[in-house]
Amino acid sequence: MNIVVLAGGLSTERDVSLITGKQVSAALRKNGHKVISLDVFMGYSDKEEDLEGIFERWEEVSSETGTISEEAPDIAQVKAMRADQSDCFFGPNVIRMCQAADIVFMALHGENGENGKIQAAFDLFGIRYTGSGYLSSALAMNKGMSRQLFAAHGIPVADGISMKKSERKEHFSDTGLKLPCVVKPCCGGSSIGVSIVHTEAEYEQALEEAFRYEDEIVIESYIKGREFSVGVIEGKALPVIEIAPVEGFYDYKNKYKAGSTVETCPAQLPDDITKEMQHYAELVSQVLELNIYTRTDFLLGEDNKIYCLESNTLPGMTPTSLLPQEAQVVGMNFEQLCEKLIQVSLKKYNR
Repeated sequence: MNIVVLAGGLSTERDVSLITGKQVSAALRKNGHKVISLDVFMGYSDKEEDLEGIFERWEEVSSETGTISEEAPDIAQVKAMRADQSDCFFGPNVIRMCQAADIVFMALHGENGENGKIQAAFDLFGIRYTGSGYLSSALAMNKGMSRQLFAAHGIPVADGISMKKSERKEHFSDTGLKLPCVVKPCCGGSSIGVSIVHTEAEYEQALEEAFRYEDEIVIESYIKGREFSVGVIEGKALPVIEIAPVEGFYDYKNKYKAGSTVETCPAQLPDDITKEMQHYAELVSQVLELNIYTRTDFLLGEDNKIYCLESNTLPGMTPTSLLPQEAQVVGMNFEQLCEKLIQVSLKKYNR
């Protein structure tokens, strides 16, 4: 097949996305596909190109990729790098190249990549892509909305509230919650802008940090315990993986710096807790209609109670990512996983 692997963009997870794109592109080429790795924002060239035979020229067309730094990228610097300086999110020739592909592998993470906007645009352009559709993506990306849906369907969540910048509660006592708590952007990813708060002063700093990224945030009670994640493909849960940072919590640095986190799969849990967590992961995919694939994060409190955090519609596919580790446990290597995600995604166009 002719495949465009779409990565990059303008989210705070841009660097992670570029590495995902690099890994996926290499795997799909090993599988025999003709693959162009394309930065959705930078595009290809700064003029309208003759795209005849473009997939035969993938090496000259594919975008360069770098590494994941310890801090999120400077988006203003990224915008300044684009040759045509257009305000259009899609770079030059991106839509035409995606239309020429048999399918687009969505290697995007964070804003626009996972919030359903690109999926909606592709639906209108008749472009086939991997992963869930626009509505499911939008619901999963919004932590405030997905929390409400989880609670309504019996999926346990920590006590919490959503807060808009225009209705900011300056004093923690006005939130109705108890310290410690967690403050995070409503639609962010990779733990960017997330703070664990123990005091009123820390609460004020956490609001400033979270509102730097978005105009709506989520505040939840802090649950002391262990963190886990469960991938789901076509409604069936993969083995549970445990995530244990060497220091601190599972923040941006610990997610992507090799050696910062100990990951154990299958997680060392009693069978009943494993099955319960997998059940909730499958239920999340049903509730949000994430019927292609997803990865849902959980906390297990010291009282062995499970709490659902969020669901990721386009999980990372980097060397340290969780979904590939879970798939490996059931005998699916990285190349097979990438192929599986394409085949599962194609089914939605054949119904």
